[in-house]
Amino acid sequence: MKGRWTLDDRLERILREVPFEVPAGTAAVTVRLSYDRSQGVIDLGCGSPDGFRGWSGGARDEYTITPSWATPGYLPGEPEQGTWHVWLRLHRIPPQGLDYKLDISLESVAPPEPVTEEPPHGERPPRRDIPDIDGLRWFAGDFHAHTVHSDGGLTIAELAELAHGRGLDFLAVTDHNTVSHHPWLDKIGRDITLIPGQEVTTDRGHANVFGDVGWVDFRRPADSWAEHAERAGGLMSINHPLGGDCAWLLPISRRPRVAEVWSSGWWDRRWGAPLAWADAWRDDVIAIGGSDFHRHDSDGLPGAPTTWVLAEDVSAVLDGVRAGRTAVSTGPGGPLLVRLGDELLALDAGGLVLVRPDGTRQVVRGERVLLPAIDGPHRLETYENEVIALCA
Repeated sequence: MKGRWTLDDRLERILREVPFEVPAGTAAVTVRLSYDRSQGVIDLGCGSPDGFRGWSGGARDEYTITPSWATPGYLPGEPEQGTWHVWLRLHRIPPQGLDYKLDISLESVAPPEPVTEEPPHGERPPRRDIPDIDGLRWFAGDFHAHTVHSDGGLTIAELAELAHGRGLDFLAVTDHNTVSHHPWLDKIGRDITLIPGQEVTTDRGHANVFGDVGWVDFRRPADSWAEHAERAGGLMSINHPLGGDCAWLLPISRRPRVAEVWSSGWWDRRWGAPLAWADAWRDDVIAIGGSDFHRHDSDGLPGAPTTWVLAEDVSAVLDGVRAGRTAVSTGPGGPLLVRLGDELLALDAGGLVLVRPDGTRQVVRGERVLLPAIDGPHRLETYENEVIALCA
């Protein structure tokens, strides 16, 4: 099957569905997409008569679905008889148009599952000495990371091992527009809690939905994502709202309270726009951080930044976020500011400046200091106004 997409096609309807028939007895469906990647980007996905079967965006040009396994990003299961669709999102189409070719193979015998090796398990750095509060404990983690189930470079086990070695207690695995990674998260172990997530991804904004809530349909309006998350007991955050070509531009009638105020893309933290955006978004934003890790030497490592959540145990981290008990630091061992009731604990922050919600400022003197707190968010800055830590 061959065709050509034009810029007019993209503007008319960005997501296209190419139908094909799957007969009874099919054991494997393989789709291959080819086009000139130097000229544009076409995202790839799949729908079956039963609904969503997978998404890989621009990360892959081929996928296979069988009863027992599927290409990462896609859901294994019996290829049901009926009309399937190749999903093509016209992400970048040049003015001169873009030729493409689709090859669809249907096999009666499934190919063997590819074999992957597990990484060795290492040690975790010592935990920081932060006091418990009324039976609650501070846990260190990261709310934004990717694997081979979308456009990341590591398997889930490799990512978990990396995060564990960095000293994190939890990590949200948030692959783009898919939940194919969710069934594997509880099986990985690695002495770290992996939170199911999905980064609902469009050309006009990204949002993370956390929790085992089922697939969120990125093709629908953003209001429906928030409604889906709330209805299923999950949480939604607005991601990197000032992040270049993935800044938040989508209309939404009820603004989520949770926002990724600090991402690895905030590379010059003297730039106050993320804080200004949070203030303008709503007056009770719950700030979280995410590395948006994809692969080594790209974005930040897991935990850069680190989000700290005060929770009953690590399995209740999302409840801690809902309650607004969060703090964000440059990394697991960086200067830290956490709230202890009516006081703030500043750790390893000697010489930094505490900025209170009313604008008053105070130099932190010492490496473990208790300071009075008032209602609202606090932060630590350098003398050059570089943000070093945030605290609800």
